[in-house]
Amino acid sequence: MSLLLLIVVVIIIVALTVGLYEKSTNAICTSKKRLDGKTAIVTGGTTGMGLQIATDFADRGARVIIACPFKNEGVDALKYISDKTSNTDVVFKMLDLSSITSIREFATDVLNNEKRLDILMNNAGVGAVREFITDDGMSFIMQVNYFGQFLLTLLLLPLLNKTGTTSDPARIVNTSSVLHNFGFINIHKINDLRYWFPVQFYANSKLSVMLFAHELTKRLKRNNVVVNCVDPGMVGTGIFRSVGNILGGVLTMIGFVLFKTPWLGAQTAIHVALDKKAGEISGQLFKNCKLTRAKRSAYNDEIAGELWNISTSLVGLSSEAMEKCFQ
Repeated sequence: MSLLLLIVVVIIIVALTVGLYEKSTNAICTSKKRLDGKTAIVTGGTTGMGLQIATDFADRGARVIIACPFKNEGVDALKYISDKTSNTDVVFKMLDLSSITSIREFATDVLNNEKRLDILMNNAGVGAVREFITDDGMSFIMQVNYFGQFLLTLLLLPLLNKTGTTSDPARIVNTSSVLHNFGFINIHKINDLRYWFPVQFYANSKLSVMLFAHELTKRLKRNNVVVNCVDPGMVGTGIFRSVGNILGGVLTMIGFVLFKTPWLGAQTAIHVALDKKAGEISGQLFKNCKLTRAKRSAYNDEIAGELWNISTSLVGLSSEAMEKCFQ
């Protein structure tokens, strides 16, 4: 057997093993909770897991705002959700997490026009795409997967604080990944394209959202807002297409066959947004609808504080602006 054939066989065996494990261990959200009168934002709510999450919330009666940078996807998603749920209180808003200007415009729109915000689902993200520095001076992967969500969350925090109560807190759900275990935080090289490969940027971004949840939990003065993270597992979604048309298409096909469907991948995020016990803790990680533990450094106070400080600087949040976020 040639070496190449052996490598292919090993890859197939590993993929089948991982796929069977992911599908056999997946849990389903069993909550019957209604969301009538509540408002949820789902970033990346137009495709993949985000679309399934948005559809579930709409089916429970929520006002749902789906956000992404592609108008055609938004229009198609609105029709899909409407056909599936008959909920007409679903809207699409443009949001490009790789642009600070877009994030601020989106947040301003929400703050000016929405009376409440019960759930912020930070679902949007990109995979290990070809890297570049954005117009805002950050790694594209880091900005979309972490820095953009950091800014969006803080800008919307006043409305979340206004909405949540001790008995029914507003919820922020960040999407992490098993690859956070391979993430590292080097403050001085956090956006250095010469230092990290794209897959390492991806892992770093998923560790960063964990550290963000840990640090934000410490800084929240009241217990009417909770922030937790989810590891959806290996899910066959369109995120694989971000690596290129040909390779992305192959990976997407393999993902759909071997890994969780987007509906299955969405279950833990839905659970964390709805479950009563999940609303009583903050700064934690869930997988398969159960509380689990991230890598040890995800709870490191010093690293989390340093990341917070560099993040506020990179997204342009002054100390005065930060104070307003926590009012």
